[in-house]
Amino acid sequence: MPYPRDAPTHPLAWLGGRVASGLIDVTHDPEALDSEGFWAVVAGFEGHLTCARFRDVRPLPRRTGSPARWYGPAPGQWTTSLDRAAYTAGVRRIREHIAAGEVYQANLCRVLSAPVTADAHIEALADRLATRHRAPYAGMVRLPDQGLEVVTASPELFLRRSGQVIESGPIKGTGRTEADLLAKDHAENVMIVDLVRNDLGWVCATGSVTVPELCAVERHPGLVHLVSTVRGRLRDGAGWADLLAAIFPPGSVTGAPKESALGIIRTLETAPRGPYCGGVGWVDADRRHGELAVAIRTFWIDRARGTLNFGAGAGITWGSDPDREWEETELKAARLLAIASNGRSGRSRHVERAGLAR
Repeated sequence: MPYPRDAPTHPLAWLGGRVASGLIDVTHDPEALDSEGFWAVVAGFEGHLTCARFRDVRPLPRRTGSPARWYGPAPGQWTTSLDRAAYTAGVRRIREHIAAGEVYQANLCRVLSAPVTADAHIEALADRLATRHRAPYAGMVRLPDQGLEVVTASPELFLRRSGQVIESGPIKGTGRTEADLLAKDHAENVMIVDLVRNDLGWVCATGSVTVPELCAVERHPGLVHLVSTVRGRLRDGAGWADLLAAIFPPGSVTGAPKESALGIIRTLETAPRGPYCGGVGWVDADRRHGELAVAIRTFWIDRARGTLNFGAGAGITWGSDPDREWEETELKAARLLAIASNGRSGRSRHVERAGLAR
């Protein structure tokens, strides 16, 4: 369908503390990221990669000052691809797979959707998030001709490349406070660190993959996470295409072993994740630097359906309690849905009343 008349139509990206405009070209070939120029990157969970090269790149102002006002959905309009009964049943099914020795961990996600009008500008939502929910890997990409309007308040580093040095920062373990974190959370984090080490081992020089930090506690608005750091040196001759082939999709939002977890995810989740749980970020090909976030705490607009979408999930292990895992997805969604719906930084009426739609 044609792009809505009331929405801005020029491509734009806010990434890595910079604003990029003046689109040069768009490609789906990851090898372009080793060519030249500044690229905005959106990699969908199901594998669709979009790389957009921009001509004009400058520092992002402290206040982005979007000229548009955000028109979000009402708090009670959110629906979920998996309701509480379906989600907890999915957790129990994953535990059966674990008992059968098919998987150690799998990430179970749901997609939340609410209607938006044609005058809902993703740039205005990005501006609102920047002022009300600061995040280390915040960003926005708007590519109208590609049907991409994505804004992220991600706390998680997927890939950072500085020359040949590669770093990933997997998150596993979430609570309202540090006291909420359980032994299960630490075990879950260690499992994913092992997975990321293995993924990087396919593309990094032998013996170069290390774990400088394991299960550090990071505080973010409304919750805490366990975060580890995995680092390696890209082998000679390898580039972005090799790196993405080896490590995508992110291990923290799939499970271990990854292929087994992906198979289970496909049977249990009823909606595609799209940009959610993929990667969003930038690559400066001239300087051989780049940074991609795991696209969690991420909104995207689907103009064809007229919806604003948001994903939430949790890592399921043998020690998982189905109701607790559901509540973890509620915790991850509540603050951001309130901001996108009506700007209040707390649990929306809808979250409190109905558990984000039945």
